Amino acid sequence: MKKEKRTLKDRRKDYRAAVKMELREHKSSFIVYSMLRIIVIASMIRQFFLGNYEGFFLCILTLLLLMLPSLIQVQLKIELPTTLEIIILLFIFAAEILGEINAFYELIPLWDTILHTLNGFLAAAIGFSLAVLLNDSERLTFDLSPVFLAIVAFCFSMTIGVLWEFFECAMDLFFHLDMQKDTIIHSISSVMLSPAGSNVVGHIDQISDAAVNGESLGLGGYLDIGLLDTMKDMFVNFVGAVVFSVIGFFYVRSKGEGRVARRFIPQRKAEDRDYLALQIRLEAERTGNEHVQPEAECAGDEQMKPEAERAGNE
Repeated sequence: MKKEKRTLKDRRKDYRAAVKMELREHKSSFIVYSMLRIIVIASMIRQFFLGNYEGFFLCILTLLLLMLPSLIQVQLKIELPTTLEIIILLFIFAAEILGEINAFYELIPLWDTILHTLNGFLAAAIGFSLAVLLNDSERLTFDLSPVFLAIVAFCFSMTIGVLWEFFECAMDLFFHLDMQKDTIIHSISSVMLSPAGSNVVGHIDQISDAAVNGESLGLGGYLDIGLLDTMKDMFVNFVGAVVFSVIGFFYVRSKGEGRVARRFIPQRKAEDRDYLALQIRLEAERTGNEHVQPEAECAGDEQMKPEAERAGNE
C-alpha cells in the first residue's frame, strides 16, 4: 500500500508534541525550567508596564532560549545530561534577565567574569561532545586520542569566545552600545606619544583626569575603551576551556568512566527516547493510519527489505 505523505502542519504538530515530552523527561530540569519560565514571564509583564520595551522583547527572547536545550535534543536526537541542561538554563537566565534587565553586570563586578568563565567551560563541553558524537558515526570512525579530543574541545571553546568578542565589538561600533565595558586606567603607553614621531614608546603615568573637547570627564583617570575588558573575557574563557579539556582528557583515557565529565557530555538518544519518532507512531496509531511512519524509517524501508522480498516485489 502507498504510504501517505505527511503535511507540514502534521510535522509541526508532532515536533511541538515531541518538544513538550522532552521538556518533561527529567523532573529536576523540568522544575528548573518551569520556575525560570514563571520568573521571566513576570519580568516581561513588569517591563511592559514600565514602558521598557527593549527589556520586554529581551524577555521574549529569553523564553525562546530556555526551550533551546529541548529543541536541540529533539532535532539532533541526543540526550543532554540533566546537570548540563540545568546549567545551560541557569546561564541563559543569569545572562539575560539578571545581567541585562536587572543590571547585575554593573551591580556585581565579577558577574561578567563568572559568566565568561562558565561559557568557556560549557563551550569546551559542547566541542568535546561534537567530536565524540561525530566519531560515533557508523559510516566514518576514527580512533581519536584523548589529547586530540582535549585540543578540539579547547580550540572550539576559544573560537566561540573570539566570535563573541567580534559580536560585542560590532555592536559597539555600529549600534553605539557598550558591550565591551570600559576600564579606568592611570597610565598609558603608546608610540603615538613619542615626541619625535618615531617608533619609540611614550609613557604617561599618574593620570588623575581626562578631558574631551576641553571638558573634564570626571572619571579620576583615563578611559580605556574595552581593550582590557576583552582581554579579561578571553582569559577567563581560556581558564574555563582548559578546565573542561583536562576533564575530557581523563574521561576518554578512562574509557568513559569519569563521573564528572559524564554529567556534561551528551550521548546519542536510545530509540525509546526519540520522542519525535515516538510521537509520529502514536499519531499514526491514533488516526488508524498504520502507514504513517517517521521519515527516516520510510526512506530506509526499501533498503531494509530482504533481497528475495525486493526481487518478488519487482
